[in-house]
Amino acid sequence: MPDDTGNPGHPLWRNGWYEPARQVPSPNFGPRPAQARITLAVVHSISLPPGQYGGDEIEQLFTNQLDWNAHPYFEQIRGAEVSAHFVIRRTGEILQFVSVDDRAWHAGRSCWQGQDNCNDYSVGIELEGLEDTPFEPAQYTALATLLDALKQRWPIHQIAGHEHIAPGRKRDPGKAFDWVHLQAITDWPTAQLAGLNTPIRNA
Repeated sequence: MPDDTGNPGHPLWRNGWYEPARQVPSPNFGPRPAQARITLAVVHSISLPPGQYGGDEIEQLFTNQLDWNAHPYFEQIRGAEVSAHFVIRRTGEILQFVSVDDRAWHAGRSCWQGQDNCNDYSVGIELEGLEDTPFEPAQYTALATLLDALKQRWPIHQIAGHEHIAPGRKRDPGKAFDWVHLQAITDWPTAQLAGLNTPIRNA
């Protein structure tokens, strides 16, 4: 990976950690393949329990501290060891769990534009929310700021949803995510935003 020492050329980043984010280090990560180029940002949505916001359950899940008996839904994900690089809360707060220089476990079985194993070359960004519920303006603002910072540091030139890289298996961030609004508050062209140009296969 390119050297990242927090020098004046990249004042927002130190060893793959985003300075404005609250750091919550996760043990669920690994090295990226040698010579991997980080070219893709993957947008997800998550809430734990589903439809409930503001608690510590997402942090607990990504740090292997979730009490599986605390809610009936957790039985469905018992034993899961997952992570993402970032979580953006409903308030717009950004949490970081894994250095961007490392491989987070967010995409699972996935493929984008003929390239498998999206975890190898992507950054995973979770938005606190559900697929069918509108996300908050503060989340779009934080996402736009984060994407701009990522783009300045790594050769990211595509943004896709989990639903685009794992069609038929995943459907987040879902129909409630406003790709048009994201484009309006960023300088990303249509061709680089999967939600504006990639049909979703349901099977």
